[in-house]
Amino acid sequence: MQTPTFDPGLTKQVIAPLRRVISEDGQFNVRRRGITWRDFHPYLHLVNMSWPKFLLSLFLGYVVINSLFAGVYFAIGADQLIGARTATAWGTFLNEFFFSSHTLSTVGYGNIAPRGMAANVVATFEALVGVLGFAVATGLLFGRVSRPSARIGFSENMLVAPYQEGTSLQFRMVNRRSNSLMELEAKVMLMTVDSVDGKLQRNYNLLRLERPQVLFLPLSWTVVHPIDEDSPIWGKTADDLARLQAEVLILVKGYDDTFSQTVLARHSYRHDEFVWNKRFAPAFFVDDEGDLVLELKKVGEIA
Repeated sequence: MQTPTFDPGLTKQVIAPLRRVISEDGQFNVRRRGITWRDFHPYLHLVNMSWPKFLLSLFLGYVVINSLFAGVYFAIGADQLIGARTATAWGTFLNEFFFSSHTLSTVGYGNIAPRGMAANVVATFEALVGVLGFAVATGLLFGRVSRPSARIGFSENMLVAPYQEGTSLQFRMVNRRSNSLMELEAKVMLMTVDSVDGKLQRNYNLLRLERPQVLFLPLSWTVVHPIDEDSPIWGKTADDLARLQAEVLILVKGYDDTFSQTVLARHSYRHDEFVWNKRFAPAFFVDDEGDLVLELKKVGEIA
């Protein structure tokens, strides 16, 4: 039985050229179709979305819920709420909207109050919705704030740079936050599209690194793959890598001392993001007081 070739879970099948496997934000370039309501998880969706979208979602949800309850109060009649009726229907609706927000948040200023049975029932139910809703919103906010995440910055380009008596493939990373990351491990893989028996097929090769692990990351870390005779990049030119649709995939794993949990980061470099025969410029220096100073803007600077 033939031993299956290495596949990291990204498929060896080639249907059409890919823009890239890992997007600039570190997410896999995969869009899912056919998702049903059973597959959709609101908590995961709200926790994983960006902060502006999350805050906008909370605000819109708050407005929509209050508008719905205001519509119910408007439908049962303004006489059900003391102090809600005005000369215009729009003014009455606004008063009922503000009463709804007071009830939902359990503020209760007292300027508008329910009078009839129907209004009291609706207000009682809305107060319950408010208590449960704010508890869920608090849980979502806590989940986002307390979730450990890595803010690892990568150099804009990957270099094919001189290394000892030969050449190497290099990129640089840095912890952009002030928390301590320890026991970092990097795995680097080259993905190419080759012709096998007349058919296009994706091949994956783990690249041997000069130093696959570091204990600490207070400064920058230049990850180096020596290009020797055992390297899949040996003898390749920029045109060769472009023809092979080469992309270097990177997985970084480390221990976050603040949250006492493992954090991950993903990144990739396409063949057109390689810079040949250049070196990285120094990204840190020692100041007059003898302290190391790391300049984050210079992490990807090329000399």
